Amino acid sequence: MLRIQDLRQVCAMLLDAVEERFGPEIDLSDAGVDHYWNVDLRTAFEVKEDPAAGIDVGQSSDDTAELRALLRRPTDDVPVLWHDLQHLAGVLRLLAYLDLPATGADES
Repeated sequence: MLRIQDLRQVCAMLLDAVEERFGPEIDLSDAGVDHYWNVDLRTAFEVKEDPAAGIDVGQSSDDTAELRALLRRPTDDVPVLWHDLQHLAGVLRLLAYLDLPATGADES
């Protein structure tokens, strides 16, 4: 069972840690990365065939632009969960990437 309140609490906890580590704003142009490998949702969760056809390229700058656009939408505009959550996931994965230990360091 996934409790949304638990998920909300974990997100807040982790985002607080991100803010403590990186500050209240992160200049993503300093990250040195923009494109990343992405596995489309159906391929990722319908594990039946070779995933190669479902691998494409995502873009962090597009993800952040889409999230900013989401904040500007009218309040009665219903989010498109499958689309908007993918952009959020892309940004969260970038934050995880930025916190990776240096190559050769203990990764756990």
